[in-house]
Amino acid sequence: MYHITKMNKIANVVNDYFPEDKFVLDDGDNPDGILVRSANMFGYEKGKALLAVARAGAGTNNIPCADYAQEGIVVFNTPGANANAVKELVLTAIFLASRKIVDGIEWAKTLKGEEDVPGLVEKGKSRFAGQEIKGKKLGVIGLGAIGAMVANDALRLGMQVTGYDPYINVEHAWQLSHSIKRETNLEKLVAQSDYITVHVPLTPDTKAMFNKQLLHKMKRGAALLNFSRGGLVDDDALITALSMGRVGCYITDFPDEKILGVPGVIAIPHLGASTAESEDNCAHMAAAQLAEYLLNGNIKNSVNYPEAILPRTTAHRITIMHKNITNMVGQMTAVLAEGKHNIADMINKSRGEIAYTIIDTDHDVTEEEIAKLMGIRGVIRVRSLGRVE
Repeated sequence: MYHITKMNKIANVVNDYFPEDKFVLDDGDNPDGILVRSANMFGYEKGKALLAVARAGAGTNNIPCADYAQEGIVVFNTPGANANAVKELVLTAIFLASRKIVDGIEWAKTLKGEEDVPGLVEKGKSRFAGQEIKGKKLGVIGLGAIGAMVANDALRLGMQVTGYDPYINVEHAWQLSHSIKRETNLEKLVAQSDYITVHVPLTPDTKAMFNKQLLHKMKRGAALLNFSRGGLVDDDALITALSMGRVGCYITDFPDEKILGVPGVIAIPHLGASTAESEDNCAHMAAAQLAEYLLNGNIKNSVNYPEAILPRTTAHRITIMHKNITNMVGQMTAVLAEGKHNIADMINKSRGEIAYTIIDTDHDVTEEEIAKLMGIRGVIRVRSLGRVE
C-alpha cells in the first residue's frame, strides 16, 4: 500500500486515481507520495519512504527539486493544465491595456451621489478613450502551452502576431497557426510590437530580462504583459520607462510592493490559474502522474528526472535511479545476468547528471540483488515493482 499526503487543499478528483486496494490517503508523516500546491517544502522533514512529489501547477520553486533528485525523489509538475485559464486572463489584459477600462471604472465610482450621473458620464468619458486591438501587433515571447494559445487566439481577434522562442519544441510548434510570424531577434520583436506578452520560466538566464536596455528598445507607448513571474522585469527600470512614456502600460499577475500604485501599472493578484476548471485539471494531471510512477515507475512531466515511459511487458519490473556516468547500464545488467534474469525490455534516459533506467525481467529481483545494485557507485535508488492488476 502506498501512502499519499496532501499538503494543500487539492480537489477531490484525485481520489479517482488512488484506489483503496493500493493507496491510503492520510496525513501521515512518512508518505510515499505527496500532492502539493503552494506549501513550502524547503525544510520539510520528510520520511525515508518518500518517492515522489506532484505539484498541482507549473511552478516548483517551493520544492527543493535538485536536492530531491540526489535522494531519488521525483518531482512532477503539471505544464499546460492551467494554460486555458491563464490564456483567458492574458487576453483580458490586452483589452485592459487598450481601453482604459480600469481607470474608467474607478472614475465612475466617484460619481456616486452626484446629480445627473448620465450627463457627467457623457462629459467625462473622453478621458478614457482607447484603441481597438484589431490590426495591432502582438509580440509573444515564449511559445509553450500558454504562449501558443495566446498567439492563436489573438490572431483570431485580428491582431498581427509574431512569436519569439529559440527553444520551442516540435509539439508546441505544431499547435501554432501558420499565419503567426517568427522572429529570431528579441530586440527586434520588442521594437515592433504594440503589445508584448512574456511566457517564459524564471531562471538565472531570464531573471530581469526586461532590464533598462530591453525596455528602452520597446516601441514608445507599447504595453507589456507579464503573466509568468515578477522577477522577469526589473522594477526600477520599468518605473523609469513608464514615467518616460517608453512603456505605456504594464499589467502583471505578480505584483510586489514597489510597483503597487505606480501610474500605468495594473496589478492583478495572481489570478491566472484561479478557476475551478484549472484547479481540477491540475489535480487530475498531478494525481495521474504520481499514481503511474508509484505503480509502474513511468515518469512524465518531471522537473528533476528524465521522461521515461515503458509499457509493461512482464510482471516483474526494476527501476534504478543513478548518476549519468559511463558503464552504469553494463554494471546493472551484469548483476541481473548473474541472477539469471532474462531482460524482456528496458529503457535508459538521462537528464544532466541524473539518469533513470527501467528494466522488465522474467522474475523478481531478490533483496540480495537489490543490495548489489545499490552497491554500484552512482546508484541512488532501486525499486522492485510487481505487475499491477
